Amino acid sequence: QVQLVESGGGLVQAGGSLRLSCAAPGRTFSSYAMGWFRQAPGKEREFVAAISWFGGSTYYADSVKGRFTISRDNAKNTVYLQMNSLKPEDTAVYYCAAGAQVVTSPNYWGQGTQVTVSS
Repeated sequence: QVQLVESGGGLVQAGGSLRLSCAAPGRTFSSYAMGWFRQAPGKEREFVAAISWFGGSTYYADSVKGRFTISRDNAKNTVYLQMNSLKPEDTAVYYCAAGAQVVTSPNYWGQGTQVTVSS
């Protein structure tokens, strides 16, 4: 079992930045692709970004391209999501995920961290 722990969420004004972190304490996750998803109130969970296990390939939803950057540090068992130029529509609970096919079928999920962007 892989336990994922997100942090870094909070309240920010539109145009601001936040960095989310996802750690897998006590467990190496270097063999998994990692991803971020989000779920806004009343909406289904949606894909945000993903990074391959070695960090060489990244993937983004069209809605966040050019504003969000996913990265990972396998030595620290941590994946990051740098979010810039935040918009009110980015408000959601953000979830970290891990798995071989993380974009389509993640095997593991974190508990989520709230991101609220005020206008």
